[in-house]
Amino acid sequence: MKILVTGGAGYIGSTVASALYDAGHTPILLDDFSSGCPNFVAGKIFYKGDIGDEKLLEQINIEHPDISCCMHFAARIVVPESVAKPYLYYTENVTKSIALFHALQKMKIRNVIYSSSAAVYKETDEFVVSETSPVQPQSPYARTKYATEMALEDFCNAGCFRGVSLRYFNLIGVEAQMRSGPYVPEPSHILGKLVAAATGQEKCFNIYGTDWPTRDGTTIRDYIHVSDLANAHVLAAEKFDGLFANNTAAYHVINVGSGSGVTVKEFTEAFMGVHGVPLTVKHMPRRAGDVIGAHANCDKARRLLGWQATHSIEDGIRSTLLWTNKRRK
Repeated sequence: MKILVTGGAGYIGSTVASALYDAGHTPILLDDFSSGCPNFVAGKIFYKGDIGDEKLLEQINIEHPDISCCMHFAARIVVPESVAKPYLYYTENVTKSIALFHALQKMKIRNVIYSSSAAVYKETDEFVVSETSPVQPQSPYARTKYATEMALEDFCNAGCFRGVSLRYFNLIGVEAQMRSGPYVPEPSHILGKLVAAATGQEKCFNIYGTDWPTRDGTTIRDYIHVSDLANAHVLAAEKFDGLFANNTAAYHVINVGSGSGVTVKEFTEAFMGVHGVPLTVKHMPRRAGDVIGAHANCDKARRLLGWQATHSIEDGIRSTLLWTNKRRK
């Protein structure tokens, strides 16, 4: 099948596009390169432009009238930037997504898979969240993801679409063929910071907060390998009709995570085990805005998609280190 992939030049979008190719599908990539990497779309069916550009979407529709699904990844994703620039985030993530949905409706593309985030969930004492857990996004970024979810659900309830929002947990790793991967020069996530410390770009790795009510005092996260995430998208597209076979719902939310919680200390120890070299680690006070975290209950993904994560955090660390070496060369 042909699938429109917005944000197709990004880390996630390009990895999913490769997985779609491998599964025999034809992704049609759209990206404005505001944060995407041109190298990731070389040799692919690609359109440079904005998801809010109705004329460009009309052109794509004319040239590819047989597109059956849209996977919507395009978004701004940096939490501190969203705090400083809420107008930018609501414009790029919400307003333009609604414009995209309106254009898809006119293009008669009825199946939409949206890239959402576990950041929409409220903190829980059990450190685990399911799709029915309370929602309470804490940052402008997270609120724009949930606002777009709600808009998609409303389009679905109006009969315009059938939609699936996949709520991602913390992504790590690089796909096996290393056709694309993380490329942000100064990443803010844990694995990027550990790699920076391991390669001498930073003097040490900082752990912020060691007094959280977890098993070792550090925050807890669910880390999912990007290849597992890509596989979830392929399955969601291939099993899309089956998700709505009973006609009882036009919209689904599905968690996509490893299903296991890993603390910052545990992740740091795993990194040093894979890397083979000890790092200088400093314990720092908590930062404003930090949350204790949680991991995913993925029962719904197993039941509806037949999907579960198969890669370990060590797999993600190992592939990221290999990718770092490849990028240098």
